[in-house]
Amino acid sequence: MPPTLLCIHGWGLNGSVWQDLAGALAGRARVLAPDLPGHGARAGEGRFGGLEAVADELAAGLDARVCVVGWSLGGLLALSLARRHPDKVSSLVLLAATPRFVRAPDWPHAMDPGVLADFARDLAGDFSSTLARFLALQFLGAPGRGEALRTLKARCLAMPPAPGGLAEGLEILRGTDLRAELAGLTAPVHGLFGDLDTLVPVAVVPDLQRLRPDMSVHVLRGAGHAPLLTHVQEVADRLLEWCDGA
Repeated sequence: MPPTLLCIHGWGLNGSVWQDLAGALAGRARVLAPDLPGHGARAGEGRFGGLEAVADELAAGLDARVCVVGWSLGGLLALSLARRHPDKVSSLVLLAATPRFVRAPDWPHAMDPGVLADFARDLAGDFSSTLARFLALQFLGAPGRGEALRTLKARCLAMPPAPGGLAEGLEILRGTDLRAELAGLTAPVHGLFGDLDTLVPVAVVPDLQRLRPDMSVHVLRGAGHAPLLTHVQEVADRLLEWCDGA
């Protein structure tokens, strides 16, 4: 039986961001790509809710064990889901995601906390421009980013997120540290990272493997923060390798 992948999108986006990957996996895997609260078709809810509450909601919708794939903010949800509901998770894939997004003295390869603080401040004043600026950061430094950025913007703006959901999502990115949870998970853990990612730098990989020595990692050459749009087939092939039969 083909594996089932629960694919959790990142901040400001929605489940449609997984369309290309779902197409590449058609006939080989079943892809579940829900909209998170306050995002996509659920923007009308206005709020995101707490990390654990959303993880519990995602788990409640599963009727069997799945491979959980979390992209960016979705990686924190994937980690929380795997910790709280290990019976629902056969394996976990962090796609351009880590258990802590902001830098700390003992976690140097991460975002400057001031960057997310600036986004939170600007979000309150100019929602649209702040969101557009964040989307552009997904591809900073990556070659051929124009088409992928246009696709990302179109999918986001077709169902814009709620400002309240964005604000809460930023707070989760700023304040969450799940390093201990990553180290203690019982499910196999894998990681996909772009070597040109400016939001989740590839230099974090050794830090992750110190926390989780059995974590398998694949680095995508020429990829920024959104390889699910720029490196679709490579991501699909790696997910099948890791998730099939897990």
